[in-house]
Amino acid sequence: MDWNLLITQLMNGLQLGLLLFLLASGLTLIFGIMDFINLSHGSFYMIGAYFCGTIVTLTGSFITGIVVGLVGVFAVGALVERFIARNLYVRDHLDHVLVTFGLILIFDTLVHLLWGPSGMAIPLPDVLNGQVGLGSLELPTYRLVIIFAGLLVAAILYVLVAKTRLGMLIRAGASNRVMVEALGVNIDRLFLFVFALGAAMAGLAGMLLAPITEASLGMGNDIIIIALVVVIVGGIGSIKGAFYAALIIGMIDTMSRSYLDQLLLLVMPGNYAETAAPALSAMLVYILMAAVLAFRPQGLFPPAGVKI
Repeated sequence: MDWNLLITQLMNGLQLGLLLFLLASGLTLIFGIMDFINLSHGSFYMIGAYFCGTIVTLTGSFITGIVVGLVGVFAVGALVERFIARNLYVRDHLDHVLVTFGLILIFDTLVHLLWGPSGMAIPLPDVLNGQVGLGSLELPTYRLVIIFAGLLVAAILYVLVAKTRLGMLIRAGASNRVMVEALGVNIDRLFLFVFALGAAMAGLAGMLLAPITEASLGMGNDIIIIALVVVIVGGIGSIKGAFYAALIIGMIDTMSRSYLDQLLLLVMPGNYAETAAPALSAMLVYILMAAVLAFRPQGLFPPAGVKI
């Protein structure tokens, strides 16, 4: 076995898992607390990438692009919550789906008008564009930065949700929204903050990935499907669940694309294995979701007190 290749693929899986966590954590908070299905959550992922790319182009600073981009996406999320999402909380989920699907089209059109149909490459500073040697293994510096940033944000989010008064209100809101409001908490302000924070998390994921793949029109429309799988597998409303489920799904997706064909060679001829492996690797995360829905519909790591 090529151990260098194995370690590289494990790092790729960890990177993918942490990016999925950034996207899914905000989504699970919004769904878990507000009972609001936001299909346009992936649009914040796209907007974050374009905001960051624009600021980097103007200033030449990637760090400035991240900071200003986060503020910008937070503001866009707050505006969407205040003027659109807030009017839908009392409506059923079908209305949520229809309106947020419409928001996807609106955001894609706005991006097309403002930045054009072609993608936007985001250059990295030289310090992030090199390699880090670990023994005989060379790993891209930026990949390690993404992993570190993902773990740092996960730790900050854990402290925020588990150790602060705001986190207590968020957890209480996920468990019993009516009771929290009856105790005098400004639920509108709490919802606005949670929604905008979720948008900023999605935007950060887009900013971190864009230097690798470039910012592109509709880039959030595909990844939002995987983010929904993460939310379902981890447990709706559970940050811990989103973290573990994102890592599991990131590893399954990455490792299956690299090694599933070799496993299939043990039971079928080579031409069949090469044909079946890509299709099966694309299906595995959805098979996992189906199994979780069948045997543990509350998710693998549901919020405390959730029983189905």
